[in-house]
Amino acid sequence: MPEAKPATKKAPAGKDAAKPAPKEAPPKGAPEEPPKEAPPEDQSPTAEEPTGIFLKKPDSVSVENGKDALIVAKVNGKELPGKPEIKWFKGKWLELGSKSGARFSFKESHDSASNVYTLELRIGKVVLGDRGDYRLEVKAKDFCDSCAFNIDVEGAVRTSVGFLPPLNGHRGEGKPEGAGELDFSGLLKKRQVVEEEKKKKKDDDDLGIPPEIWELLKGAKKSEYEKIAFQYGITDLRGMLKRLKKAKVEVKKSAAFTKKLDPAYQVDQGNKIKLVVEISDPDLPLKWYKNGQEIKPSSKYVFENVGKKRILCINKCTLADDAAYEVAVKDEKCFTELFVREPPVLIVTPLEDQQVYVGDRVEMTVEVSEEGAQVMWLKDGVELTREDSFKSRYRFKKDGKRHILIYSDVSLEDRGRYQVMTNGGQCEAELSVEEKQLEVLQDIADLTVKASEQAVFKCEVSDEKVTGKWYKNGVEVRPSKRITISHVGRFHKLVIDDVRPEDEGDYTFVPDGYALSLSAKLNFLEIKVEYVPKQEPPKIHLDCSGKTSENAVVVVAGNKLRLDVSITGEPPPVATWMKEDEVFSGTEGRVRLEQRADISSFVIESAERGDEGRYTIKVTNPAGEDVASIFLRVVDVPDPPEAVRVTTVGEDWAILVWEPPKYDGGQPVTGYLLERKKKGSQRWMKLNFEVFTETTYESTNMIEGILYEMRVFAVNAIGVSQPSVNTKPFMPIAPTSEPQHLTVEDVTDTTTTLKWRPPDRIGAGGIDGYLVEYCVEGSDEWIPANTEPVERCGFTVKNLPTGARITFRVVGVNIAGRSQPATLAQPVTIREIVEQPKIRLPRHLRQTYIRKVGEHLNLVIPFQGKPRPQVVWTKGGAPIDTSRVHVRTSNFDTVFFVRQAARSDSGEYELSVQIENMKDTATVHIRVVEKAGPPQNVMVKEVWGTNALVEWQPPKDDGNTEITGYFVQKADKKTMEWFNVYEHNRHTSCTVSDLIMGNEYYFRVYSENICGLSDSPGVSKNTARILKTGITFKLPEFKEHDFRTPPKFLTPLPDRVVVAGYTAALNCAVRGHPKPKVVWMKNQMEIGEDPKFLMTNHQGVLTLNIRRPSPFDSGTYSCRAVNELGEALAECKLECRSEAPASTQGSWLLSPDPDLPEPLSLSRVITRFLSRTQHTSVLLESVALLSSSWVGGGLVTWGRVTGAATVGPP
Repeated sequence: MPEAKPATKKAPAGKDAAKPAPKEAPPKGAPEEPPKEAPPEDQSPTAEEPTGIFLKKPDSVSVENGKDALIVAKVNGKELPGKPEIKWFKGKWLELGSKSGARFSFKESHDSASNVYTLELRIGKVVLGDRGDYRLEVKAKDFCDSCAFNIDVEGAVRTSVGFLPPLNGHRGEGKPEGAGELDFSGLLKKRQVVEEEKKKKKDDDDLGIPPEIWELLKGAKKSEYEKIAFQYGITDLRGMLKRLKKAKVEVKKSAAFTKKLDPAYQVDQGNKIKLVVEISDPDLPLKWYKNGQEIKPSSKYVFENVGKKRILCINKCTLADDAAYEVAVKDEKCFTELFVREPPVLIVTPLEDQQVYVGDRVEMTVEVSEEGAQVMWLKDGVELTREDSFKSRYRFKKDGKRHILIYSDVSLEDRGRYQVMTNGGQCEAELSVEEKQLEVLQDIADLTVKASEQAVFKCEVSDEKVTGKWYKNGVEVRPSKRITISHVGRFHKLVIDDVRPEDEGDYTFVPDGYALSLSAKLNFLEIKVEYVPKQEPPKIHLDCSGKTSENAVVVVAGNKLRLDVSITGEPPPVATWMKEDEVFSGTEGRVRLEQRADISSFVIESAERGDEGRYTIKVTNPAGEDVASIFLRVVDVPDPPEAVRVTTVGEDWAILVWEPPKYDGGQPVTGYLLERKKKGSQRWMKLNFEVFTETTYESTNMIEGILYEMRVFAVNAIGVSQPSVNTKPFMPIAPTSEPQHLTVEDVTDTTTTLKWRPPDRIGAGGIDGYLVEYCVEGSDEWIPANTEPVERCGFTVKNLPTGARITFRVVGVNIAGRSQPATLAQPVTIREIVEQPKIRLPRHLRQTYIRKVGEHLNLVIPFQGKPRPQVVWTKGGAPIDTSRVHVRTSNFDTVFFVRQAARSDSGEYELSVQIENMKDTATVHIRVVEKAGPPQNVMVKEVWGTNALVEWQPPKDDGNTEITGYFVQKADKKTMEWFNVYEHNRHTSCTVSDLIMGNEYYFRVYSENICGLSDSPGVSKNTARILKTGITFKLPEFKEHDFRTPPKFLTPLPDRVVVAGYTAALNCAVRGHPKPKVVWMKNQMEIGEDPKFLMTNHQGVLTLNIRRPSPFDSGTYSCRAVNELGEALAECKLECRSEAPASTQGSWLLSPDPDLPEPLSLSRVITRFLSRTQHTSVLLESVALLSSSWVGGGLVTWGRVTGAATVGPP
């Protein structure tokens, strides 16, 4: 039953709603009707049951700003012709589907038992821009319905207690409209009671303070509350402050904006949009933001100023422009949201049905409305992906708006129904693949030739690609100087030059791959040389090829006819050709004569029906004459069938009838060929490959809702006629058929996994799912395996008896009911099948697997085998170290994992997978590498001019990998600043040129491998001194003063207590020469390149800045200074408190200031302390001056302030 709404809609608040309808006065003397009782306040009137397809319409809601909103609706599926298409809109045109996943989420569920669709719209963290009218639209084929609702968003400060204006009228009471007349006297009494109660409650809430005083308090400052209360005699200050705190904050009129941005904008992808705002003062600065980031002017974002209007133009909008925008003027902001709607990709030219033969090239083309659009190809409901294209020999191609699926060599497995889907539509077509039938278009004929003449055997077949072999008396004929074998298009020729007696025999042509042979005989005409008188009567020698009776020749219309007639006689006779009374004498044209020695030829190019008749050849010479006649019969293809029409149409079939052709072409009609196509398409699909002998045909396998046309061809022994006139368009309707290709994928001792393909044809109701049933052998009861239909084409039936023989079947379920079942041909024995173990080693592990020291080793190796095989890992024949290597094995793979690789992990690992006595092994080579050591014995071997030869030896440790090169640097002895000389130097020596005369140089070399440069270089033991030519200078001998000192901290690190979220700094001072290397540590762990920490060193003053510390950053911090003479360490403890108290007690260390030339005075200490800390006041107990010293040329003063400080805003 449909659910009733919880409450009726609110009564309108207009004038017409406030005035009750006038009631007719009762006639005089009639008894007065008693007043009808009004319903109590807590009881709402009964809502009307919804009509149409909506069992529950979405309710209008009011949501607080920042909270989630949930809208629920229910649709009756029984009223719909198919599965509905759901769309949610804001206003009239803004579709919310484009914002799915941001803050808007949609959910759709279907209860198949009651056939009810439950629809949900969830809006997360609503904002003021979400309020407005919404609409839910439901479509199913030609049916469409919608309903509207409203979402109101209240400010976050609105609460249930606040200043509410008095109600202007009574709302929500009374009976529904049309329920009869109302007793207004009873309603007025009830209204007076309600208004008195509300007034009393309002007086209690107002504390007896007049409304005008409340308005004065709401607009006054907090410091004036006490003055106003004293002036107007308000004694309950605490209650007044509580009430003001709960008061609703009214939205003040904007002082900067006279017209703000709209709550939301929508634009189509690729179009331009303008965001317009109007400000009160044109001189005020204005900034635009996108998702909190300021927008800078560019070719995409253009700022325009028109008077007080400020316009942001966004050109060529993309999906990246779908964001929240805001505009700020001083401290005021206004917000909006831009929705970029991606245009639907429409199918311009759909797929067309194709009928091809095995081995042909197939291109299935679809054209869409947008370039670069994403389309999905499906075959029999299964998606075709690029990952599987190499298995199925197909590939995809994009050509602008055209998407092409290409089969270079199509096979029988590729036939099926193909479908293309986009976000704006879909289309489908059927690909039929058949074995190619070879037809003989021209047979070879017997030949009779004389010695030294040429014999030509010629035949024509229907396929140009077919090859074949020639045989003589069963022996294959090989080409030679006299014998030539050729293949041009559909023609195959065997030419024998200079015919000899041994060439006589039976010749056969056999096409490759077909059970077919063409045979003819070669007769050798032996010429005996005898004494011949000078005069010999003429003689005609006839050899009629393809004759059906004596001297009769049959020729196919359109073919070439050549009658070669041998004639003899001395002197040579004259030949005359005639047809009845017509004499032929022309040597050119379609019908012509050709004369050669001893041969007279009659040629007809492209024979026609009118050429049929009896032809006479007459030869004469002085010795006499001879006459012979030949009957020429011309056969042709028949005329098209007549009266082709569709008499009956079914769900997926149609009955086609026709009349035989009037002219059969001279040969009896052997049958008919039929074709079908979709209306509007240009591609016809054959319905039969073998000729159909009847004149009534049932066409099946058609698609519901598609208009078709059909035509018929007549066939005789000569060929196929022209097509008949197309039938009138007709439309079949197809129901759901049974699932296809039901197979068993896996069997265990208690389960069986089945898989199948969707039905070939699905009706208008679609497919809701599949039900699986099984029957134990010996029983007729089919037991359901699942109660709810499963949507995917696979299911695992569990809890089966081991060893039983069970038959399974699958039924498709939709809104119309169950389809015909697809049943396994043989029962399945429930017992796990033993599968031989096999390791499928990944390609990257078939060669040496290289990792760096410290990186993790994670090898995933799949395998197969049933039952679950035993997996063993070994290294060098010994078990692996389980303390370092972690191995996890599942039913399908094994994982080899080392958290931090070390050099010792290198080696050869062997994996074995064993089931009983069956075993498979695989070997994995692992090499763990690291940086190489420094080169050895770096020496300057020779110096000449401004050049120096530097040599070294390879490092002792190459890092377990080859050395790829060396990195050479030089440094002047005076400055010791290093400069690059060579990178990736392959040799162990190099020549350094362009050195400066008078300078002395050191050299250092880094070794390099795949891990990078070595950590330390090899430094040359001697120097290269470049002497100035002709000048010798002897340095005076003096003893250098040793300025080197070990590191020493002048000021230690004091313990600190900081507040979470406020930047903290640790300071100390160190001295030492050479300049010490400084390392900061936390809990004895070195602080690396963490952006949270900023380390500075200014002339010995060390500072560690901690950005926004948290309690996690508490701990022991230490600073270590190291040089070649020693090291020094300073430590402190840092405590980070999560919340800052109102006042803190403790000590604060003043940061050093090298700019101060004299010690700090007390007043300056307090001033600098307050300016450098986040406090507003300080109560000093003591100020201690710790130290003052010169560091780096400046006076640095350290001090400690002890006391209590009040924490204030920064």
